[in-house]
Amino acid sequence: MDVSVFLAKFWGWYLIIFFFILSFNPSRIKQIFEDLKDQKFLIITSFVAILVGLLNILFHNVWEPNWKFIITAIGWIALGMGLLLFIFPTGTGKWLEFINIKLVQILYVLLFLTGVFLLNAAYKLVPY
Repeated sequence: MDVSVFLAKFWGWYLIIFFFILSFNPSRIKQIFEDLKDQKFLIITSFVAILVGLLNILFHNVWEPNWKFIITAIGWIALGMGLLLFIFPTGTGKWLEFINIKLVQILYVLLFLTGVFLLNAAYKLVPY
């Protein structure tokens, strides 16, 4: 299986599952923001984000103007957020607190649509 197709399936399903978890339990969003104030949670989260982003970039660093770019962008965003959380924990935490629940919900809807798009690209359900 092509790495691009595998990662499109992985990120597509991940984004859709995460969207439904947060949709059925929106208090998790507040809990995540509260947990980011804990330094231990912040360090673990940043390490996981750095690891996931770096692995994604090493296996798939494709800069083509199609759906494959979305997978690369997810990897770079994960790596960037992980580095920001690790290097500037206080500043990044304050920046994340600035984001309110409504903006996060809009972001998750966009991530859901991105997940649907990636699954469509991987499984070729609807031709475009």
